[in-house]
Amino acid sequence: MKSSAFRRRARFALLTAGTAICSVPMLASGAAPAAGSEVTAPQMIDAFEGTFGVHAGQRRNHIKGTCAAGEFVGTAEAAALSRSALFSGKPVPVIARFSLGGGSPEVPDAAPAPRGMALEYHIPGGALQHMTMINVPIFGAASPASFRDAIVAAKPDPKTGQPDAQKLKAYLASHPDAMALNDLASHHNPTANYYQTTYFSIHTFKFIDKKGTEHLVKWRFIPRDGTKEMTAAEMKSAPHDFLEKNLIERTTKGPAVWDMIVYVGEPGDPQDNPTLAWPETRKHFTAGTLTITKASAQQKGMACEPINFDPLIMADGIGPTNDPILLFRSPAYAVSFGKRLSGQ
Repeated sequence: MKSSAFRRRARFALLTAGTAICSVPMLASGAAPAAGSEVTAPQMIDAFEGTFGVHAGQRRNHIKGTCAAGEFVGTAEAAALSRSALFSGKPVPVIARFSLGGGSPEVPDAAPAPRGMALEYHIPGGALQHMTMINVPIFGAASPASFRDAIVAAKPDPKTGQPDAQKLKAYLASHPDAMALNDLASHHNPTANYYQTTYFSIHTFKFIDKKGTEHLVKWRFIPRDGTKEMTAAEMKSAPHDFLEKNLIERTTKGPAVWDMIVYVGEPGDPQDNPTLAWPETRKHFTAGTLTITKASAQQKGMACEPINFDPLIMADGIGPTNDPILLFRSPAYAVSFGKRLSGQ
């Protein structure tokens, strides 16, 4: 593999991994890290700051983003598996944030970094439900320690401003859990717009029905505008910033719509390792429709700006699995959020 191609693909894989985490210390009981020793949330945030720098008062990951708002309407088929009021069939207000992976606010929108969509549902009665997703179906690390190693390996060389290809090779050679995402990334370019992107839950969750029965699920949000990747030529000629502008323009013409498709797991399907995908043949159905009606630049006073988007904020009827990456996100997000609130 050519060095430039390797850097591009590995950089995409590492940044894609970087979409998911950013917050306090927790590992699932009995879940051993895939590589290295256990890592705490402050250590994780230190790794982000070491690689991307410190940008006072801003997120440590997915720092570049756009606010949006709309509503979600669930289906009766989803209500049969989950007692969550999210699937009542009535419109549920949503505050959304679309973002670009990584901790640099200067990253160009055409960079091989993941697109993210974070949702905060305001359920009747005051409950909140968060969903935090990226545009790949799997994660690049099976443990927080392995993910921290990925962030450290991606630190730019001061002389070139680019990650060291040898360090990336060494990371991939010693972290087999990163290979599936690296291979996937090598066959894809960034998507052309936030609204022409499919977003995935990455983790396995539990839908809990009215009888208390748990159903293992994963989900994805598929855009009705279709999914469109950039060509190599478009990546070279694209302006530095275009994702926010395009989303705002798209919503002024009419709502951008995604269908939430839920996949139901079967016995033996991996539920605690986000680097492993389920077969596409698993039973799946439309669980609801997300409609985004407006978008705006993220700035003080905008609804999405102060939200933490912790994926473990869940209303009754949806629960987490023992995925160590998922369980680590809440504590790590809290460290990042605390620094942001204090202006650090």
